[in-house]
Amino acid sequence: MIVTQARTVRAFAYLESEMANYFTHFSCLLPVGSDANLQTAIDIYRTIAAEREAANETLGFVAEAQSRDQEEGYQVWLYSEEDGEPEDVIAYVLRCAEMLGLSGIWGFRWCLSCSRPRLDGYGGGAQVLDLGTQKTIDWIDLDHWLSQQADAYQLAKEPVS
Repeated sequence: MIVTQARTVRAFAYLESEMANYFTHFSCLLPVGSDANLQTAIDIYRTIAAEREAANETLGFVAEAQSRDQEEGYQVWLYSEEDGEPEDVIAYVLRCAEMLGLSGIWGFRWCLSCSRPRLDGYGGGAQVLDLGTQKTIDWIDLDHWLSQQADAYQLAKEPVS
């Protein structure tokens, strides 16, 4: 007599081992100049967070008061926890620049990572802002940059007819 045991099989179980989580990480400081500006910058963050929560949306970064000493100055620490959104950081920084009268050049970088090996799972970018004009000076997305560089090199190698 052959005895077989029933196997418990979940639908699409083969996909579960292949699922991947994608992440965006960053950590940077925004100098705000004074203790009063630091408190206002944190209040701006709380206002934006409340607006997002009311709209049932997430805010893609955390802002904390960081340095309060003479050497480091007054800064807001902006970082991602599990996953961040660089566009949210840029909008926040530009709002702070406008409301606090910040000036100068500021930028930050981020990385893209993945919980499993994926061809599209890694990369990053950076953006540089002019706080006085609240305009982007330049930005880079590594995926596009890599493709452009490879294409330009390939074109340069092709013989001219």
